Amino acid sequence: MTSVQPVEIKIFGDNQGVLQNLSKEVAGIVTEIKGTADVFDGIVIAGPSVSIQPKYDQLSRYGLTPAGFQYQLQTALEGNVVGSLPEKEQYSTIRQVYPGNRRLSTNDMNNIPVFLPNGTLKPISEFAEIHVNPGEAEIQREDLQSLGVITARLEGRDLGSTMKEIQSSINTKIHLPSGYHIDYGGAYAEQQKSFSELLLILVTSSLLVFSVILFLFKDFGIAVLILLIALLGISGSYLALFLTGTPLNVGSYTGLIMIVGIIGENAIFTYRQFKESVRDSNVDDSIIYSISTRLRPKLMTALGAIIALLPLALGIGSGAELHQPLAIAVIGGFIMAIPLLLIVLPSGIRLINSRKRKEIG
Repeated sequence: MTSVQPVEIKIFGDNQGVLQNLSKEVAGIVTEIKGTADVFDGIVIAGPSVSIQPKYDQLSRYGLTPAGFQYQLQTALEGNVVGSLPEKEQYSTIRQVYPGNRRLSTNDMNNIPVFLPNGTLKPISEFAEIHVNPGEAEIQREDLQSLGVITARLEGRDLGSTMKEIQSSINTKIHLPSGYHIDYGGAYAEQQKSFSELLLILVTSSLLVFSVILFLFKDFGIAVLILLIALLGISGSYLALFLTGTPLNVGSYTGLIMIVGIIGENAIFTYRQFKESVRDSNVDDSIIYSISTRLRPKLMTALGAIIALLPLALGIGSGAELHQPLAIAVIGGFIMAIPLLLIVLPSGIRLINSRKRKEIG
């Protein structure tokens, strides 16, 4: 996780003042969205700072250059590197600094001595004005760009629907100046990345299943039929997730990929049984034989998996909530697989073989 909070909105731009105003506006919008909590506008105020503004007329009057004045001031406050000391095969830097620099107060800084070219000393107050500034907002950068980061927690709502409403509200109410843009990070960005990777896995696995079927049976129509049935099994998973109000996440997406493989495997065994039987009998009898022969293994596989996953789907036991989406998706897929394998698959096999007989005839 790149962000502690699930909701993370990044506003990129150049002007810190504009970024802070936009961050406050976006934080106000996110606060009004149902399901968000502990909204933070990302503005972190740092401690007070000290600024020293040189008096250039005074510097030129005494023959001091700005660079020389800066060098003396840096030596007085934080020191300057003047050499190095070899120590155990490495060099340690030697820094020259005025004594007592760590105990300087604002009033003491006005009395820091400045060396003039003629060798005399004068206090720094004659050459610069020292101001104590109030706390300023910290500057955040990503990829060398300044940005403001708005974060929030989720409360009683799923991440996907919450982020969709946030994006819709921001697009409607926020008008970004030229050169500014918004990115969405946090758990949402990780989720979208995982979804794209899992979608690639799903497409790749489907193509591999199709290739295996085509290699086994050398029949394009049967390969398309089995792959279509395997993909239709996903509809059962989606329906189960919808009826239970479970969001589509990485766990449930993994269940979809499992269902494609399981239904594809059962369909392959059924058609293989049909191919062996059709050599000695007609198509209808072979279909009935293959379905009746594979009925018990299919029901045992489906019922066994459903019974095993039911406690997880119901959220029974410690840590069950983590795997609940996967269990619900798999159970829905198995329920849909039964009519697909017992009705749709034999109907498709009969239709394909009828067309083949017509073409031969």
